[in-house]
Amino acid sequence: MRIKKGFVLRQVCGESVVMGEGLEAVHFGKILALNETSAWLWQQAVALGDFTTDALAGKLCEVYDVQPAEAQADVAAIVAEWQEMKVVE
Repeated sequence: MRIKKGFVLRQVCGESVVMGEGLEAVHFGKILALNETSAWLWQQAVALGDFTTDALAGKLCEVYDVQPAEAQADVAAIVAEWQEMKVVE
């Protein structure tokens, strides 16, 4: 999967938020607030282009002190939220 075109991570008043820009996101009308870890995962997903939850969980384990099973569960939950918000395809 990949981050949909037109969705970007921005810093707004000290908070990391995903917002839509351009015609691709004209009907989004929302702002998705991310915590520090989910914002970091968003950046990793953008850098990878096409990504899987396994790839993101692996990156999470490389940087944070987290067990692979916990990383996989956390990443799956975050990506499921992104899918629900329709910011990934």
